[in-house]
Amino acid sequence: MSDRPHSPIQDPRVNAVIARLQGARSRPSGGGPRSAFNSRDPHAYAEQGFSIHPEQGEMIYLLCRGLRATRVAEFATSVGMSTLYFAAAVRDNGGGTVIGSEIVPAKVEAARRNLAEAGLADYAEIREGDARKTLRDLGGPVDFVLIDGWPGKGGPSLAREVIEIVAPQLLVGGYAMNDNAEPDYLAFIRDPNNGFVSMTLPLKGGTELSLKVR
Repeated sequence: MSDRPHSPIQDPRVNAVIARLQGARSRPSGGGPRSAFNSRDPHAYAEQGFSIHPEQGEMIYLLCRGLRATRVAEFATSVGMSTLYFAAAVRDNGGGTVIGSEIVPAKVEAARRNLAEAGLADYAEIREGDARKTLRDLGGPVDFVLIDGWPGKGGPSLAREVIEIVAPQLLVGGYAMNDNAEPDYLAFIRDPNNGFVSMTLPLKGGTELSLKVR
């Protein structure tokens, strides 16, 4: 059982890995890549697991269970915190695949180790590389996509670029969740012409949850 009250995940192996990752969570000095003074090269943070928080993961798990989701995608996997929630949900739905993308090789390996420790390795496919390439073809429609992007150096955010790639591959009735509230991502997902209805949830300072309606 998790030490979080009323956790929807009942598998002690999964909860143990989540608790370990949460306990090891740390941020680089100076604010990390979102600071104007620090590097924005993701390879400079190979030891840092930038991940969603457990309350976001628990919502992902519940929504995926309710959707009976079997195929989901995420950007970026990091050390696999979000992947654990997705993989637990598709397994508990009877089987499926999480397609993740992570550009830092050390984090790809960490995510795979964490999934194996949780007994979920068979439910995840972590693609190493730039998500604008690795998620361009998901091999079929998906039920849910998490966009947890990396801050860029100007121009469109990675979150905006990736949602434009994966939105056509998301089923009507499926969900998109965004962790960092990039303004151009929000402009896209809140534009009714793009087929979504959306709301901001009071999780981790603001989490955008969007439903594809057409």
